[in-house]
Amino acid sequence: MSLGIFIQVRLGSTRLPGKALLPLPGGTIIQHVMRAMARVPADVRALVTEARSAAALAALAREEGFLLFVGPEEDVLSRYCMAGREYGVDTIVRATGDNPLTSAELARSILEVHRENGADLSHYLGIPWGSGVEVMRSESLFVAENEAKATAEREHATTFLYRNPHRFRIIEANAPRGCVFPDARVTVDTPEDYQRVKRIFEDLYRGEPVEAHQIVSWFQSRAVTPGGGE
Repeated sequence: MSLGIFIQVRLGSTRLPGKALLPLPGGTIIQHVMRAMARVPADVRALVTEARSAAALAALAREEGFLLFVGPEEDVLSRYCMAGREYGVDTIVRATGDNPLTSAELARSILEVHRENGADLSHYLGIPWGSGVEVMRSESLFVAENEAKATAEREHATTFLYRNPHRFRIIEANAPRGCVFPDARVTVDTPEDYQRVKRIFEDLYRGEPVEAHQIVSWFQSRAVTPGGGE
């Protein structure tokens, strides 16, 4: 089984432009995502982006030992499928470039669950929002690429799969013990998100990726407002 870790990233956000390049203790947001995902054994690791973002990301990808794949800007489903074919992987771990607290521990764990169940798509429920990944079978994505018609099914890699649970084996596993805190928001989509994540890094970052159980403990011990919806 060949595994590709693909981090979806582009710099054209309207709410927080260039957020993947914003600084945190120890590096930029996208560097922290790559460093976490470097702790998950894989055959290929790549940033999957679009043409307008590629130049600004290329040096950081090289520095962290990641490849850079450029695909369509809006058709994210095709971007993933093109990368899957380019690198010849049959399993894809999907992370996103605005989640600097992505957990390698959770990624390794859900990958095991995915393989044990022969799933098409797997992810955890109940973990801090922005700490997890999705694991996908490449062949299932290729089916989606051929059949998906709705805009939402092209703009997101896995929407077609979720909309067809009768055709695809989807595993939504409960969060591991110590990693349960669904109201904790650690994705970066707004200036408020960024300030929250900066505080977490200032408190927890010691030169190594921060893990999900540390995030949960941080929220619990400080009684910090977890953060609202998008």
